[in-house]
Amino acid sequence: MSSELAFKSIRELRSALSRKEVSPTELLDDVMARYEKLEPELNMFAHVDFDRAREQAKAAEKRLMKGEVLGPLDGIPTSIKDLIAVKDMPQRFGSRATSDAPMAADAPSVERLRAAGAVILGKSTTSEFGCKAVGDSPLTGITRNPWNKQKTPGGSSCGAAAMVAAGLVPYAIGTDGGGSVRIPAAFCGLFGIKANFGRVAVYPTSATPTLAHVGPLARTVEDAAIVLAVIGGTDWRDPFTIANAQPDYAAALRAKRRLRIAWSPTLGYGRVDPEVADVTRQAAEKIASLGYQVDHIEKVMDDPIDMWMAEFYAGVGTRLRDMIESKPEIIDPSVLSVLRDAINQGLKTYYDSVFRRYDFREKMRSFFEKFDILLTPTVPVTAFDAGLDQPPAYEDKTIVSWATFTYPFNLSGQPAASIPVGFSKGGLPIGLQAVAASHDELSIFSLASAFEAASAGISNRHPPAS
Repeated sequence: MSSELAFKSIRELRSALSRKEVSPTELLDDVMARYEKLEPELNMFAHVDFDRAREQAKAAEKRLMKGEVLGPLDGIPTSIKDLIAVKDMPQRFGSRATSDAPMAADAPSVERLRAAGAVILGKSTTSEFGCKAVGDSPLTGITRNPWNKQKTPGGSSCGAAAMVAAGLVPYAIGTDGGGSVRIPAAFCGLFGIKANFGRVAVYPTSATPTLAHVGPLARTVEDAAIVLAVIGGTDWRDPFTIANAQPDYAAALRAKRRLRIAWSPTLGYGRVDPEVADVTRQAAEKIASLGYQVDHIEKVMDDPIDMWMAEFYAGVGTRLRDMIESKPEIIDPSVLSVLRDAINQGLKTYYDSVFRRYDFREKMRSFFEKFDILLTPTVPVTAFDAGLDQPPAYEDKTIVSWATFTYPFNLSGQPAASIPVGFSKGGLPIGLQAVAASHDELSIFSLASAFEAASAGISNRHPPAS
């Protein structure tokens, strides 16, 4: 299937709209036609509402004709992960334990997208309550990777990643409580970023309120910067929201910064597939060749997975306790197991973990006194078979601990992104994680933009299922 509008960036679509080469309703028609082809193969959506999307596209068309465009997202279609509230759409969390009643109000990020004129197609699929790092749930079934439909797109923002990678939309909104933006970004060849904790407001309150981030997945670094500038900012409904003005992400794309960079292939505890290790090492070397100082640091930390699991799964388990006790059979069995363990932990065990987390955050703060960026593989493997909870060689790990590199930086709250840096011999994408000091998204955008400009062949490749 081909379309002149598929795989266009936000800037390219905005240009086509402003020159009236295509109208917002024609763009929506094109997306809907591609949806009809792609959705049966990839299973990207938990819910669609094309009638309301058409209303939004018509309103954008009227603004365009009057010269009253709201901004770079006006008239451009997108989707929202089904862990985020969207007015008049159900919020199912990928779970049969939830109601299909429509939500009464938008989350702050969705409000801001609407104010910017975005056309919202519907809700993208997720693993149940975002609890797994792969793309399936009891409610919606298996979401598939456009690069190889037998493989998982990663999770839990699986539908968002699949539709952006397949060229259906230029960006989509996901969430990240332990890597759920970065993992599928790596598996699907995208740039995905969780900004600093509190940069994008989360409301209604997440089941994991001290770990949850909302962020964009996009095919280009610039597109992610544009979207983050729209959805970020203070909202007093979220007590963790950052009150300071947002950084100028667009300016960071154009300015090469002097950065002190650490490259850690394992963080000190991870085991990495040789092909992923090789491609990410080459990416770190390429970054050094661009003029950056890159130091090899083998050990950065001990594995903090127990702290992360105590926090994340205790929150979700507490929210689902009644269902766990009354109807456990409707919950994903692998999710049920970790939730039971989490809610059965004693109070002392939980608070020991809480205070160890403060110590961990201080260690990360100290580390980033010496470095501006820490590079690691985003995930230790390429995309594996859909329907599995873990890669075959990682069956000794939990449903998230196999991912190794992403969850530490939800504990610390630092900005972190996955940058597409290459492919396996089998044609599967590989991502490099870039982590910055607290509140320093600009260093990530500057570095990622420089790497992208020097590696155009990576972003120009399109998956077979597109």
